[in-house]
Amino acid sequence: MLEALLGSTNRERILIYLVFRKEGYAREISRYYNTDLSQIQKQLERLENGGVIFSRNVGRTVVYALDPRYPFKTQIEALFQKVVSFLPETEQAALTMDRKRPRRRGKPL
Repeated sequence: MLEALLGSTNRERILIYLVFRKEGYAREISRYYNTDLSQIQKQLERLENGGVIFSRNVGRTVVYALDPRYPFKTQIEALFQKVVSFLPETEQAALTMDRKRPRRRGKPL
């Protein structure tokens, strides 16, 4: 929806992901959207250089999140909340469901 404004579909996807999931790493984002990892990494680097997001190391993984000191953080969050309200309900549910723990062994699906 905002590709013309942001210049990239992947940049829009990254911001949507980070607004709803609060943080994520490059491979996780690329798997979620089923897109090329190098393109996600390139957009993450551009957003970090622009000061919109920041990164931190967790072990060997670089985790990204919206920069709380970015002056337009609340406006970005409000904008992408509105964008997601126009997405199909299945996609909205997938964005908000955040499973980090593994399933119990033998638990039925």
